[in-house]
Amino acid sequence: MSAATQDASAVKLSVKEKIAYSFTDMAGNLLYVTISSYIMYFYTNVFHIPAAGALGAGTILLVARFADAISAVVWGSIVDHTNTKWGQSRPWFLWLCVPFAITVWIAFTAPGLPDGAPKFWYALITYILAAGAVYTGIQTPITAILPNLTSDPTERNNANSFRMAGGQIGSFITSSFTIPLVGWFGVQFGGGDKTGFMIVTAIWGIVAIILLLFSFKNLNERNYHPELNKPIPLSDSLKAAKGNWPWIILVVAFVIYWVAQSTRNGVSTYYAQYVLNNRNLTSIFNGVQVLGLLGTIAMPIIANKTKNKTLTMIIGLVIGGLGQALMPLAGHNVPLLVTFWTIGVLGAAIAIGMPFGMLADTVDYGEWKTGIHAAGFLTAVGSAFCIQVGSGFGAFLPLEIMGAAGYDATKDVQTQAAQDAISFCFIWLPVIVYIIVGVIMCFYRKYEKMEPMIKAELAQRHAKALAEAEQNA
Repeated sequence: MSAATQDASAVKLSVKEKIAYSFTDMAGNLLYVTISSYIMYFYTNVFHIPAAGALGAGTILLVARFADAISAVVWGSIVDHTNTKWGQSRPWFLWLCVPFAITVWIAFTAPGLPDGAPKFWYALITYILAAGAVYTGIQTPITAILPNLTSDPTERNNANSFRMAGGQIGSFITSSFTIPLVGWFGVQFGGGDKTGFMIVTAIWGIVAIILLLFSFKNLNERNYHPELNKPIPLSDSLKAAKGNWPWIILVVAFVIYWVAQSTRNGVSTYYAQYVLNNRNLTSIFNGVQVLGLLGTIAMPIIANKTKNKTLTMIIGLVIGGLGQALMPLAGHNVPLLVTFWTIGVLGAAIAIGMPFGMLADTVDYGEWKTGIHAAGFLTAVGSAFCIQVGSGFGAFLPLEIMGAAGYDATKDVQTQAAQDAISFCFIWLPVIVYIIVGVIMCFYRKYEKMEPMIKAELAQRHAKALAEAEQNA
């Protein structure tokens, strides 16, 4: 049997391939978490854009996210139309690694523009380029490539856990070291945080380029057969989504989930600076997220042992919500705050990791039902689209709540109402979101039980189609 016709369900991925896959999300998070965690603070406290209002930072992040969501649909179609000697998803790691680094660096550059519309439009355009157009072009193939690496469900879970671990490490690096390095470089080279952000994002960009080039070189899309996977018109991609209820459920749940994820990351800087009176605690809160690796490691173990991915995700939501709900009991006791925050991090790591692997199964469902293998479109909407829309609301809502409560970035000390608003957004808003997502995911289990039957039928179809293709060659 040739390599092209090898049954992908029998493929066991090497450790090197899993590490290469982990590097994709490590690079993605190294830059994207920098944006999601610090761009609100950068806009309000460095670039001096108001938090709320028509020309405020909240408006920028919401409008940009919806523009980014549209780009997710476009990128899904682009990946489905990609046909190269390197594969369908893999070449995009090569083609977009440098633009990704450059656009993020530009987004954290604060030119001397007048207040008002000039700053608003500069921030909006550069944000759309960095967090939308280019990041989505990286995020889409990261998720779309998983169904093409192997069809084995255990291998998919394991590969996805490597990916999530890589993402956790990338998140840990930027979360732990960005603010201290921004301060250090700002002092060493002058210019304060403005200079510091430019230097740090340039460093993260170079590292991301190296990681993505390694991934491009060492991944192999065994389950991609150009003779079978012809370019798919957008209309056919939409057919693969129509009636794909497990995909629809996952998309709705994941959009809502990212409201919590974005809020937790984005408001942590404000909470540390204005409620706990120590901005550097942001690095501790965000740095502790590396312990999410334990949740990432536990995720495939729980899923493979229980044979229940839906339950695994709900367990993560429960643990994450518990950690968040305990935080008010700590008051200003930093060790207790970090302990409760760590519990939340462990749960969030489990909850956020599951949908990325489950999307591969919804691609199978769509192909089983319609005959259309729309991996690019379905995973782009199921990952990048959800991240962009959910993160948009996760940035807009806190800024509007804080603005309505009287938050003023020009003041070193905020009013009690503003502090209460920051605390609500940082602690309780994620809890509310977790509850909603958990209820929605209960409807997914029905379709998860169908997966063994679907994979068996698809394997038979593929074998028959490949045999016919070889006979006609």
